[in-house]
Amino acid sequence: MSVVCVTGTSTGVGKTVVTAALATIADAAGMRVAVCKPAQTGVADGEPGDLDEVRRLAGPRIAVFELARYPEPLAPDTAARRADLPLLRFDEVVAALEEIDARHDLTLVEGAGGVLVRLGEDGFTLVDVAVSAAAPAVVVAGAALGTLNHTALTVAALRAARVPCAGTVIGSWPQDPGLAEQCKLEDLPDVTGVPLLGVLTAGSGGLGAAEFSARVRQCLEGAPESLPVLARI
Repeated sequence: MSVVCVTGTSTGVGKTVVTAALATIADAAGMRVAVCKPAQTGVADGEPGDLDEVRRLAGPRIAVFELARYPEPLAPDTAARRADLPLLRFDEVVAALEEIDARHDLTLVEGAGGVLVRLGEDGFTLVDVAVSAAAPAVVVAGAALGTLNHTALTVAALRAARVPCAGTVIGSWPQDPGLAEQCKLEDLPDVTGVPLLGVLTAGSGGLGAAEFSARVRQCLEGAPESLPVLARI
């Protein structure tokens, strides 16, 4: 299976924008790209969710698949119970990914919150999905203080489950980074043992598709600190 899981150190660190960036790079390379969001929370039926944002940024050629949706912005298993809706089942996710992956060159799986957030029945997580799909993970990190610890813990959880980590991406790099942010460019690879693939500058998610594509090339493919993201996957 040609699956890559995109996880984060927490919620709100830029997973969706980084997922769109990876999809943009793969699409530009001529790959057939799909993005799967097993569980979308905090969005009511009929409202645009994370996958709508991915297609807005990466373009209409990206195929998107949402497997479950819950209205409250909570962990998916909690949100399902509170809404009295069926919990997502692990076997459903595995079967869906196998079917999606069979028709695409790359399938990106965007998690919910951090890597150990429970997605559904029996408390399965994105780690379990990655193990089943033999998929590497990309970790999206913040730029603020605390990121080193959060990112090291996330990578350690992946390593403990024998899930390869392709590297980290800082999902919202400030326009005027201070000393703490600048130090992370060297410290993140050191404390995690995996490469920093690049940074996406703050506000990238508000761009149009053409501007976003140019920003992605500048921030990820053109970052002097790293090789192109797909070369690491």
